[in-house]
Parts: sequence; structure tokens; C-alpha cells
Amino acid sequence: MLRRSVIGTSLAVVAALGLSACGGGGGDAAASKTVRVTLANHVWTDNIKKALPEFEKQTGLKVQVTQLGEDQLSDQYNVKLNAGTSEIDVMMYRPLQEGRLFAKNGYLADLTDKTKSNNEWDWADYQAGPVAATTDEGKVVGVPIITEQEVLYYRKDLLKKAGIDNPPATLDELKADAKKIKEQNPGVAGFVARTGKSPAVTQFSSFLYSFGGDWSDGSGKSTVSTPEATAAYKYYGSLIKDEGPANVSTDMSWPEAMAIFTQGQAAFYTEASSLYKNATDPAKSKVADTVAFAPFPAGPAGSKPYNIPSWALGVNAASSNQDNAWKFIEWATSKAQTLENQKAGVPSARKSVWADADAVSTYPKDLVEAMNAGEKGAVGYDRPRVTKVAEAREIVGQPIVDAITGKDVSASADTANAAFQKFLDDEKK
Repeated sequence: MLRRSVIGTSLAVVAALGLSACGGGGGDAAASKTVRVTLANHVWTDNIKKALPEFEKQTGLKVQVTQLGEDQLSDQYNVKLNAGTSEIDVMMYRPLQEGRLFAKNGYLADLTDKTKSNNEWDWADYQAGPVAATTDEGKVVGVPIITEQEVLYYRKDLLKKAGIDNPPATLDELKADAKKIKEQNPGVAGFVARTGKSPAVTQFSSFLYSFGGDWSDGSGKSTVSTPEATAAYKYYGSLIKDEGPANVSTDMSWPEAMAIFTQGQAAFYTEASSLYKNATDPAKSKVADTVAFAPFPAGPAGSKPYNIPSWALGVNAASSNQDNAWKFIEWATSKAQTLENQKAGVPSARKSVWADADAVSTYPKDLVEAMNAGEKGAVGYDRPRVTKVAEAREIVGQPIVDAITGKDVSASADTANAAFQKFLDDEKK
């Protein structure tokens, strides 16, 4: 779910890069010596493109890259994959947005055996949450390349002024600290976060899990009106309603919420770790020198932030060049390439890079500590895992808005539960 400000939008760029092939490899005698790779506009893509000559020299293969903006990428996949194209070998996709749909439609090749075939590449080095997100019905269908986790952003200066020695370790402490700071600082909110019906779903998910709730029970039964889920909706809504900005809007996504925080108008903010530079860059943030990070606060069920792969690499099931496609993925996601990307500011799903001092030297120390702490109880999805994700988010996000605006949260959760159950039933048909 990397945001558009991160991945950008641009026209398609197609680049055939590399040396002449001298050996295709793979089990298919007719396998092409050219691996056709479709990638999103992203700093990860830019870094990999720069390193491609190394891969091509090692393998004798040639890599043809098609690079697209997020919307263009989705449009191309919708058209080409639905038509059964074999013109794509490797594809960069969003596991939690289209992964379930792609797997259900048979677009993604089963990579389970390939991930086990190279101990040096080391599939066991990948974090559990991202692995779960790229696994469908027991089959590995993708390799995570970019991750993010929900963490707590906060203002050190406001905590010090309020006599608060440490950032809140629990959600109860978060609410109490936010209330205290708001009362002491007129015009400054104690807390801010996303409020839009659909955008808020992903960030609300960590609150939901930490209260012991979930979107469904795994057997096709909606659980958005359980006592745990209802309590989470009430908490999130009241935290923004009571301790949030005055006259808070109910259509904020991350840019609007981040702007409030970086303009110095809020003390606490829960958001994706991948967006941290917006808060720490003096060119973007008025409070850059006072921003700090902490693990997501624990609720009744503990601290359970999402830890997800916003992007992954998969192999087109219709490709006749799958062995060579895997060679590219194996190289692009190797420990060496991952280390270089991590150092360049692209957070990885590999455990080893988060334990490597050199790999995290460009990240705020407390952000690394927060993410390492959060990974222990993390959940590998931040929205319902369904095929029609956008529709599902609209349904389960409504109680968030209703809670913020002071409506009957229990009634709203019951209504959403009935609607989401119908949605789940329809998806089975």
C-alpha cells in the first residue's frame, strides 16, 4: 500500500537492459533468454534497474523492464492477465490489494518449492507477517520486497512539557497522555490519525487486533460486531472525537493527517512506518527535530500492529519462462540486493537487515527499535483479505466514521457486520 506520493505517477517507461543472453536456464527447453518484468514506479525499482547489468552478466539473461505508475499498472494487469497473457514473466503486485484476486483467478504461479530450493537465499529469513500475506491457501505466490508497520509517532517536546517521561506503552496510557497534552496546549490536538471511511481501515486495523478483534473468523463469518471489535471502534472514534483536532474532518487520509502532525498541531499520531521521512525531514516538517517513534501501544490483547508487504514480486502463471523469472526474483530479493535497498531507505521483510547496524544506519534509531519490537506480535494484513478489497473497506470503515461523529457505535457495527457477512457470502458464490 505504498502511497502515491512515494511511488509517484508517470508514463510507462520500457527499458530493455543488458547483455546478450548466452544460456536461458530453466526446465523449459523453449524458455526465452529474455525475462520480461513489469514493475511499479518506486525507489526499489530504480535501485534494481541500476543493478541489472550485474544480474545479466552473472546469468547471461537479458531483462526487459516495463515500469508503470500505480494506476497504469493495475489497468495493464486487469487487461492482460484476464486475457491470459504470456507476455509478462515477473510482476510487481500489492499482496493485500490484489493478491487474493490474482491467486483466486490463477494469475500467480506457485513458488512454494522454489522458495525452499536455495538455503543461501533463505526463505526462513523473511518475517512471518509478510510471508503470510504472500501465501494463499498454503501456497507461496509472491516474495515480499517492501514492507511497512504501524508505529506511534510522537512529539518529545510536548511529552516533556507535560511531565511524561516515556511514550505510552498501552492504549489506555495513549488516551490519558493525549488528553493531558491537549488540555495543556490550546490549539494542539492530543492525537490525530486517518478518519476517512476507507483510508482509516488500514490504520484502525492495529487497534482492532490489539483489542482482540478481527474482520472475520477465517471460516467466512464476519466478526466486525464482536465485543472486541466494537470496543476497538469505540476507542478509535472517541480518541479522535475527544482528543483530536477541533472540528475534525471525517475524510482524512494520510496526507491530511500527516500535515496536521507535521505542522505542530498534534502530539501523537499512529501511521505507517514507511512514511516517517515526512515527519523527520525539516523541509516537510516544522517539528522534525522533536519527532520520535515508539512501538504501537498495547491493547487488551497486547500490541498487535500490522506488518505488511506493500509490494511483492510474483511469477505469471501463464509465463513459459518461469524458471528464468524465478532467477530474477531470487537475485532481486537476495540478501545482498535487499541490503542495498534497505540502506537506500526501502524497508525490507528480511529479518537479517533489521539486525544489521549498517543496514539501518540511515533510519532513526527509535523507529528501528519500534519496528523490531512490533514485529513480535504483528499481523500480516491491514484490511479484510478478500477479492473486492475496495468494497470491503467501505463496509467495515463505516463504524469508524460513525464513532468519530458520536453515533451509536454498537448499532453501526451490527449494521456493518450484516453487510460484510452478505459480502463474504457473495464472494463464495
